[in-house]
Amino acid sequence: MQIKVVKRIMEASEQHAQEVRQRLQEAGVVALNLISAPGSGKTSLIECAIRELKDKVRIAVIEGDPDTTRDAERIAKLDVPVVQINTEGGCHLEATMVLRALEQIDLDGVQLLFIENVGNLVCPVVFDLGETRRVAVVSAAEGHDKPAKYPALFRTAQVTVLNKIDLIPYLDFDEAQFTCDVRRLNPEMPILRVSCRTGEGVSEWTRWLQNQIGSTVSPEFAPM
Repeated sequence: MQIKVVKRIMEASEQHAQEVRQRLQEAGVVALNLISAPGSGKTSLIECAIRELKDKVRIAVIEGDPDTTRDAERIAKLDVPVVQINTEGGCHLEATMVLRALEQIDLDGVQLLFIENVGNLVCPVVFDLGETRRVAVVSAAEGHDKPAKYPALFRTAQVTVLNKIDLIPYLDFDEAQFTCDVRRLNPEMPILRVSCRTGEGVSEWTRWLQNQIGSTVSPEFAPM
């Protein structure tokens, strides 16, 4: 009985993801699902992108968090549409939440939609949100072993952002091992080295984002 219930839940989630995907494709919107551990710098990456691209690209943001609206408040200061989703303790966003959030955004005026998922390297990976691209974000402060310990994220992402690289000289971070582990899981995936604090690598991040615009065909979703 329990297996049947779980199967129905996942089937409903997949249906909602397809609804999100269809709505985004019809509007010509590229949606990026940012997945990482808490504190990796997802919000800062989005802020950097907005500052660099605001005059060139029409951007909107969906912020996912268990509680508070603090990240959405940061984004709102940059004068782009933003919707906060509070999961009330839940460890991931789901497509039905994204569907409801899209009702509050005028997609006709959007080219790039950032979806900042709840900080977690496990649960969000299983749930397709209808995104166009999945972004794995890792802070150097978290350690170089994250791809080896959480491989599903790196198998399903289309780009990895190694953030906070300005801290590497002060950490026991083996970047060669990190890169090797990512390449083993996803040989063709680009790895972008970024520091939002110093600005290093931000132009490569925004260039990658610009290159995604117009590519509304999502890769096949296979979380495991």
